Amino acid sequence: MASQLAALAQLITTGVETLEAAYAKQGIPYPSLDAPFQPTPLDFDPALFQTAHLIVAAASQLIATVRSPMETIQAYAASMHVTSTLGFVVDADIADVLKDAGSQGLNVKDIAAVNGIDADNQARVLRFLATRHVFTEVAPNTFANNRISSLLIKAKTLDEIKADPEAKYDGAPVAAIAASTGDESLKASGHLSEFLRNPGNDVSAFNTAFKTPKTMWEWREEPHNVWRARRFAVGMKGGGDIFPASIFTEGIGGDKLPADALVVDVGGSVGSVTLKLAKAFPHLRYIVQDLQKEITEGEKFWAESAPELVSSGRVKLQVHNFFEPQPVKDAAVYFMRVVIHDWPDVTAKEILANTRKAAGKDSKLVLFDCVMPYACETPGASPVPSPLLPNLGVAGAGFVTSLDIEMMTVFNGKERTVDQFRALGEATGWKLEEVKPGMLFGFVFSAV
Repeated sequence: MASQLAALAQLITTGVETLEAAYAKQGIPYPSLDAPFQPTPLDFDPALFQTAHLIVAAASQLIATVRSPMETIQAYAASMHVTSTLGFVVDADIADVLKDAGSQGLNVKDIAAVNGIDADNQARVLRFLATRHVFTEVAPNTFANNRISSLLIKAKTLDEIKADPEAKYDGAPVAAIAASTGDESLKASGHLSEFLRNPGNDVSAFNTAFKTPKTMWEWREEPHNVWRARRFAVGMKGGGDIFPASIFTEGIGGDKLPADALVVDVGGSVGSVTLKLAKAFPHLRYIVQDLQKEITEGEKFWAESAPELVSSGRVKLQVHNFFEPQPVKDAAVYFMRVVIHDWPDVTAKEILANTRKAAGKDSKLVLFDCVMPYACETPGASPVPSPLLPNLGVAGAGFVTSLDIEMMTVFNGKERTVDQFRALGEATGWKLEEVKPGMLFGFVFSAV
């Protein structure tokens, strides 16, 4: 019987052979880490995506196994420096400065001549990141973009960024998320232990860090934080666009609904998901609900995307706070996309209860959200190759476990297990009827 080390190494070897064979079949080389990111036809192949996940899971577990435990703790304890340095390089536009330098890169003195930041300090930051495969040091103190850092390049030119700094992240969701995480999230995370050691405290670590009783949503609406709200919105819109429309079309079961059945997008922002649904199910009617600012932006979004759906009345935009009574009664479907994870249980129950009071006996509630997988074996879970963690470690549950701590830190929210979603429903008059797996899970509830 192979040892765990040998089994992990074999998973990596087999996976690499599978990836290389698939790319060779297409007549293209596997992307180099040293070259800027360029999409390939195989990037979204589900089977290869799973293969890559198995490689990452095995490689991460192999590193954790063979590396000294002391070195691992030291690396994890100092991981906030990855967040802070990424936040700095996007704020200082370094990937943008390097954009036209190609594989030759630029000396930090040349970078400093553009952004006015001390060359030696920039070299130290870039070397830290290059050591972790973000950027490449092609010669002493000379750096170039690589496959990873190229994703931090913004959509605007340096001149456009200089002319309108508040708009610098427009069209650049990856850079926007890195900047927000290196700002609000990083500052709040320093107060997480204090938050956890004071049970019953209904504010988050964010509230302590920024000395405000407001939620992050309210705080970002303050005049001096409007630029932060704009940056965050860019990141969220880009994050939402990664989800295929099939998640939502299959989730609401629109093909089974009769003509003119009403679908309500609760907390739907500008209504980008509703647009996907309206294209798939033109026989249905839709209402997008959110606060005034989002609805105002939504009016612009629909005017550009599908004005005929609004003018015909097929789609309506409605200002609504989901902490107030739901004004739309007896809809066929009420759905929420990544809404509930922003709130602790007591508040999430309030949102679901308001929806339940408006629902009819045949109404459905569909929650689209991440699912927190256990790191141990559980009944009914999909099997994974031994000796990998049942949730595939950082490859499978790395994102959702990080997101869970993010939600805890900035909102006192949480990512939930299937059982926790079921319990939320039971507490608010909804019965969980079906769970539809995917990049986002779809939780389909019936009114009881």
